[in-house]
Amino acid sequence: MAKIAINLTTGSLQKEDIIVGIDLGTTNSLIAVIHPETKQPTVLKEIDHTTLVPSIVHFGLNGNLSVGNEAKEFLITDPERTIFSVKRLMGKSYKDVEDASYFGYRIIDDNSEGLVKIAVDDKFYTPIELSAFILKALKQRAEHILKTPVYRAVITVPAYFNDTQRQATRDAGKLAGLDVLRIVNEPTAASLAYGIGLKTGEEKTIAVYDLGGGTFDISILRISNGVFEVLSTNGDTYLGGDDMDKAIVNHWLQTYNIDSDKIDADKAMAQQLRLYAEEAKKALSTNEHFTVAFKNLQLELSRPQFEVLIQPLVDKTLSACQSALKDAALSINEIDAVVMVGGSTRVPLVKKSVGEFFNKAVTDTMNPDEVVALGAAIQADVLAGNNKELLLLDITPLSLGIETMGGLMDVLIPRNSKIPTKAGRQYTTQKDGQGSMRITVYQGERDLVKNNRKLAEFNLTGIPGMPAGLPKVEVNFLVNADGILVVKAKELRSGVEQSIEIKPQYGLTDAEVEERLLDSLQHAKDDMQTRALVEAQTEAQVLIETTNSFLDKNAHLLSNDELTATQKSIADLKDMIASEDKNIIQQGIEMLNNISRPYAERVMDEAIRVAMKGRQI
Repeated sequence: MAKIAINLTTGSLQKEDIIVGIDLGTTNSLIAVIHPETKQPTVLKEIDHTTLVPSIVHFGLNGNLSVGNEAKEFLITDPERTIFSVKRLMGKSYKDVEDASYFGYRIIDDNSEGLVKIAVDDKFYTPIELSAFILKALKQRAEHILKTPVYRAVITVPAYFNDTQRQATRDAGKLAGLDVLRIVNEPTAASLAYGIGLKTGEEKTIAVYDLGGGTFDISILRISNGVFEVLSTNGDTYLGGDDMDKAIVNHWLQTYNIDSDKIDADKAMAQQLRLYAEEAKKALSTNEHFTVAFKNLQLELSRPQFEVLIQPLVDKTLSACQSALKDAALSINEIDAVVMVGGSTRVPLVKKSVGEFFNKAVTDTMNPDEVVALGAAIQADVLAGNNKELLLLDITPLSLGIETMGGLMDVLIPRNSKIPTKAGRQYTTQKDGQGSMRITVYQGERDLVKNNRKLAEFNLTGIPGMPAGLPKVEVNFLVNADGILVVKAKELRSGVEQSIEIKPQYGLTDAEVEERLLDSLQHAKDDMQTRALVEAQTEAQVLIETTNSFLDKNAHLLSNDELTATQKSIADLKDMIASEDKNIIQQGIEMLNNISRPYAERVMDEAIRVAMKGRQI
């Protein structure tokens, strides 16, 4: 593997190398580069001219893994092993997922704030691992077309992605064998592709309307001398072309008296109907009428009918646009341009409605599916040092984070973050009555802190005695314009606070930074497997402790059978922790959750009934 040479001041690579731009989408993903001859951003195409890679992963019974169009075929025939829309799950807990039934595959409900896991047979996958499969397929696609290895990438994310979701995207890139040089906001990438506001001295305020397959977001950006500032963002992570398809399906079910229960019970038939609806939506962007044979029926839809069906969805997006303008404290007249992004903006009603709302012609001359990836390629070119016209602010050379349970590195400020920058995250205590918390700050790219560089540590003392999990300790990192890192920890309920200051550049030479980056890439797969195991072991240990604590207080409310089954499940889970197999441990966690959930809910209901006795609501 080649050495990675990075200028710590600009963040640019010292030698010319291919850096790809990746749009990791909810429905489709694609990859772009700056063409070596034309110097123009170009989306990579296969021989059959396909640019889009469906963001779908299928696990075959024989262990074969397929991604993209090959996997898409299994949506109908093998829905439980075919994972789609995984981007919606990035950095989310089960409680964040609005409608788990929307997904044909099994999302594990562990009744906690832990990140979701997807079960396929007896194996458990995180959204990070699943996204890594998609990114690896994109990497291989690029290497096949470019005939050269690809190790570096810029990946785009929605502007509303939080720190956890951005870090999850970085982790997925690392697991796929990519050094993710920068995470770029999708609206920023889109405006880069159109070259808006990049002239010296030019200042523009633009709206980026992004309606994809599964998500919608509207972002208001101010661009001044090549510096992008997100003024506001709004939208809906469960609104997109998929919902248009759903509206068509529901219309057909009602119009043709199709038994919806029968469709719901037959996942293959449901997927077939959904795909026909998608076909109808696309056809009606250029035609006035659509018809298709389904079972013994002839399904039909006209463009006026389609527009009536989707009008509520379009109105929802316009309401979000209104909210975004309000949050940015701007009027419609202060918007200089409206950029259209996402395949669903091809729908004529969408273009017409958005143009009328903003009272100006929309900017849509580029392929809406490709514009974000093209912008990512331009950003990659800047990082490669080939484009001097765009401003790159100073960046952090390596990731900064703290040690969490199991000796894991929890990154708060990822490497290549522009400075000045700040980030914060909340933590809690592990034991009842815990009065202090050690905050240990590390720098590096490895998943275990023992492989990273320790910068400093301090104790946050004086935390009032509370049950484990109740204190809320907020840890904030602030890197100022001089590169000085200030770390603060504050217990929010009591106001107890402690901070420490760490000098700039943290004493590392360019060569040491190169060595650490190379080390993180070479060990990425092992690190992620270790992290997944440690997280599973930690989750299992916490579950055992909380279950035992619950039994101590409520054993008299449980039957003997429930007590026996729980104690056996706890003993089994302890053995599984020792097995050091992530999937086996997750099975044990799921078993214990399934046993304890019914009686935990029963005890809770009884406690509420007693508390509310004699009261009126």
